[in-house]
Amino acid sequence: MAAGNHSTVTEFILAGLTEQLELQLPLLLLFLGIYVVTVVGNLGMIILIGLSCHLHTPMYYLLSSLSFIDLCQSTAITPKMLVNFVAQKNTISYPECMTQLYFFLVFAVAECYMLAAMAYDRYVAICSPLLYNVIMSHKVCFSLIVGVYTISTVCASVYTGCMFRIYFCKLNVINHYFCDLISILKLSCSSTYAFIVVGINIIVPSLTIFLSYGFILSSIFQINSTEGRFKAFSTCSSHIIAVILFFGSGAFMYLKPSSAGTMDEGKISSVFYTNVVPMMNPLIYSLRTLNRRKFCSKIVCSL
Repeated sequence: MAAGNHSTVTEFILAGLTEQLELQLPLLLLFLGIYVVTVVGNLGMIILIGLSCHLHTPMYYLLSSLSFIDLCQSTAITPKMLVNFVAQKNTISYPECMTQLYFFLVFAVAECYMLAAMAYDRYVAICSPLLYNVIMSHKVCFSLIVGVYTISTVCASVYTGCMFRIYFCKLNVINHYFCDLISILKLSCSSTYAFIVVGINIIVPSLTIFLSYGFILSSIFQINSTEGRFKAFSTCSSHIIAVILFFGSGAFMYLKPSSAGTMDEGKISSVFYTNVVPMMNPLIYSLRTLNRRKFCSKIVCSL
């Protein structure tokens, strides 16, 4: 492809997860299974929370929103990924690539800030339990959710808009299995300041989470009984695991120096936050939530 701006680019070629033909079918079955579990798990989470009046609390509203984000994020990436496992030529049109990038960014950024909002919810629940219903009112919870989607939509619009302005000076082969921001930027000869902007959307929520858990740990250590400390910490354990999985893989991909690691390592990291994390979150939170397990038992017994 000759050097030029985006008007000369009509399609991209996705390199895919691997070039080994013998792995295409096993990977297709693996990621199809992961996607089915993701859809069933997250839809089930949303439906159960919606059906149970006992779960109509700020914590579960935020969890339901997280499930919706995970479901949409996986759906933005996985179907095209599955098609590419069996396609002879993994091409994606320029508009389709930009559309996939936009929705991926919307839900990836939304997950960052939703996890931060959930950390704030846990901070209020543990540090100010008597004022929890006042501070985390339905109005505040709704405002947090709207704020998360507003920030993510604005950020995704800005990032995607910038992609229409960059100049491509390399081959139109994206060394990835989807239209990832970094992979597209590697094809350009324009400024890559977007790395810095993307990093902000990882660092700011991370600092919010660390600050919230700093206050949480301080409050937990002030509890006299061991049982009380364990009970308080156990209410946060699911969220901590989800944060480590998502931000750990995201930071490895977006915050490491461009010279560090290979693109194949980046693909493995991407698999975690685009496929594994959306599948794991419902399982992580379900295993730690007794109320939901009891409600599931009631639903099964009533059938």
